[in-house]
Amino acid sequence: MGRLENKIALITGAARGIGESIARVFHREGAMVILSDILDEKGKALAQELGEMACYTHLDVADENDWRLVYQKLLLEFGGLDILVNNAGITGFLESKGPVDAENPDMDSFEQVMRVNLNGTVLGCKYAIPLMKRKGNGSIINISSRSGLVGIPGAAAYAASKAAVRNHTKSVALLCAEKRYNIRCNSIHPAAIMTPMWDAMLGEGEMREKIIKSVEAGIPLGHFGEPEDVAYAALYLASEESKYVTGIELNVDGGILAGSEARPE
Repeated sequence: MGRLENKIALITGAARGIGESIARVFHREGAMVILSDILDEKGKALAQELGEMACYTHLDVADENDWRLVYQKLLLEFGGLDILVNNAGITGFLESKGPVDAENPDMDSFEQVMRVNLNGTVLGCKYAIPLMKRKGNGSIINISSRSGLVGIPGAAAYAASKAAVRNHTKSVALLCAEKRYNIRCNSIHPAAIMTPMWDAMLGEGEMREKIIKSVEAGIPLGHFGEPEDVAYAALYLASEESKYVTGIELNVDGGILAGSEARPE
């Protein structure tokens, strides 16, 4: 049997990048995977590729009405939910008019990033908890970031949103523990994972290669991570192997947060 056999899992932002990799790993481990995104064509194509035990539904995580519709779908078709991965997120570089730096933030852009990254996670937890209570247990996994633990001057909105996700995770974990819901909530903090989110910062051609080498020089393990590295961390937190783990932050960052300045030469 797979590690997630007979589990119902909803993954947001599942059409590409880390969300896609989590969907593939969860599906391979036996879960019924509900992929959700606003990139409908990509999401539908992935669900079709995965085949049996996978389906796609449109979900703008910043829109509470979309969450209500997904809640009804999960309730009527599956009777509840076992696993939620709040993965959908934006940096604000491509999705808003900006800027989103710490000195001159455009507040509409700042709020847009917060609506998707923070509000989307809060709404996910809000609607997952009653669905998981129906099943008698559950695991909520919030994808934060290294940027949720350190300041990012040029991406203040993203950093603030991910820091809030980190702390909200702990609030959810404690609430569910106090009320004896048997629902765990943990956050994952990726850094330097090669996904489409990096494209705006890396550019193309020779410049891209130069920037990649520069970034990798500051990673203790010496290279970018892959989306699957985050997916396997999520698999652990989703499975019964982590049944005594709640409220933690799991770093998947090649050692960056251990102190990259101390990297041995």
